[in-house]
Order: sequence, then C-alpha cells, then structure tokens
Amino acid sequence: DMAYEQRGRPQSLLFHSDQGSQYASRLFRQRLWRYRMRQSMSRRGNCWDNAPMERVFRSLKTEWIPTLGYRTAHEAQRDISHYLMHRYNWIRPHQLNGGLAPAQAEKKLNVVSEIS
Repeated sequence: DMAYEQRGRPQSLLFHSDQGSQYASRLFRQRLWRYRMRQSMSRRGNCWDNAPMERVFRSLKTEWIPTLGYRTAHEAQRDISHYLMHRYNWIRPHQLNGGLAPAQAEKKLNVVSEIS
C-alpha cells in the first residue's frame, strides 16, 4: 500500500513474488485487483526466479538481524521495518545501482524519465 501511494498511484503495475500462501490468498489477490495490478509468481521451488528479493533477505539476515534474534514480535517488526525503509532503501549503497542506494537510483531515474 505504502509504495503504491508514495508513487502517486501508478498504472499498469506488475507485482512479482514467490508462491507463498500469503500471496495466493483471496484477500491479497483482491487487494491487487483493487489497485489494478497484475500478479506474477515465480516457479515453485526456484529461488532464481525471485533473485532480487532473495538478495534483500540475505542482506537483512547477514547485516542487520541480531544473532540472538528479538525478544518480541513488535521489536522485530519495528527494527526490520527501520532497516528496509531507511538503511536499505536510503543509505546502503548497491553495486547494481553504481553505488547508489535504491531510493537515490529511483530518484535519478525519475528525473531522466521526466526529461524524455
């Protein structure tokens, strides 16, 4: 919801995920329909179909999550949200983006798109 709203309710979006039960649920599919998004799922048991997301999880696990885990689910949710929304998207450099964080690369791409 947040990404969709922050980008001004874009049209013709594709939502790609693995085949997790949460993505196959009726409630989730209805949400995609409401936003007029098409759904795409990777092949069963093939992590390479969703390699970018697998990379995010690897970074999260190796760079951020404490070795001993979290005391509560609330603490985990707050800390992981902070990592993804702030550190990973705005601060952490990414080799694929020429050393830019994803948010910086997207901003740069949008400026180029507006010029064209």
